[in-house]
Amino acid sequence: MQVIELSYPLSLSKLAVPETGQVLAIGDFDGLHLGHQEVIRQAVETARKQHIPVSVMTFHPHPREVLGHERYSRCLTPLEDKLEMLAKLDVASVYLVHFDLAFAQVTAEEFVTEMLMPLRPDTIVVGFDFAFGNQAKGNADTLCVSGHGRFAVQVVRPFHQNGEKVSSTLIRHCLETGQIEHAARLLGRSYSIKGTVVNGEARGRQIGFPTANLALDGCYVYPVNGVYAVQAEVEGSIYGGVMNLGTKPTFSEGSLVRTFEVHLFDFNREIYGEAMRVEFVSYLRAERKFNSIDELIGQIHNDVEAAKQLLLKQSQV
Repeated sequence: MQVIELSYPLSLSKLAVPETGQVLAIGDFDGLHLGHQEVIRQAVETARKQHIPVSVMTFHPHPREVLGHERYSRCLTPLEDKLEMLAKLDVASVYLVHFDLAFAQVTAEEFVTEMLMPLRPDTIVVGFDFAFGNQAKGNADTLCVSGHGRFAVQVVRPFHQNGEKVSSTLIRHCLETGQIEHAARLLGRSYSIKGTVVNGEARGRQIGFPTANLALDGCYVYPVNGVYAVQAEVEGSIYGGVMNLGTKPTFSEGSLVRTFEVHLFDFNREIYGEAMRVEFVSYLRAERKFNSIDELIGQIHNDVEAAKQLLLKQSQV
């Protein structure tokens, strides 16, 4: 998959575009959830029928972050993850458009004429809630009007899961309220984060539960503080485990620093500096302060047993 970085105004002399035309799926695609996947699936299907390439146009940073919505400074799929997932969806190219305050002033018609038309789209595929141009004045309907005689437009209907409309906003809410399995159903996969194993305070090792401390590789949406059953990939292998996400109130009362500590089952190697991907399987309990180290150790034993049972049950499904 080719990644082509674009900014406004386009430098047409450096822009290589398929002579045959192409099918272009456009969206933020944060999370690449089931609804996003359906938009891209329909684009791929249309391209195959017409025997032309399929591309995706997406935006970085997230437009809502640039426009001052602080909540969107963290993503369900930071850019590296999004590109990695798109590469698995039969997409030939990704047009990565740099979004800044100047680009936010581009009108809907300018976006069509100066950003889309040079890409020679034969068909553009968007979700039902697609908005573009200054103050989001462009939408799927206006795109259809703008495209008349120039390109076809396919508008993908809302995607529902068990009667519920799938959206990035709903997935964020699920993660922030501990509804991990619900988020996974909407995403079509477990929510995951990636990071590098770094040195910690070694308290876990001292009490019999060594942990890998993660420094995250991207600005991920944080699930709610608590203890989770997880699966972790490290050095090419998958391990079950428990993760504590939070501020460790038993040891650091009043701290606002959130940490990610993973205890892997049946694992005893040193992996400092190694990459790790962690999938959230289930929310076990809220983080809390314990009255003693022995009380904490007893609870960790319970957490480990609960996580093992959940992971075993999942493996049997």
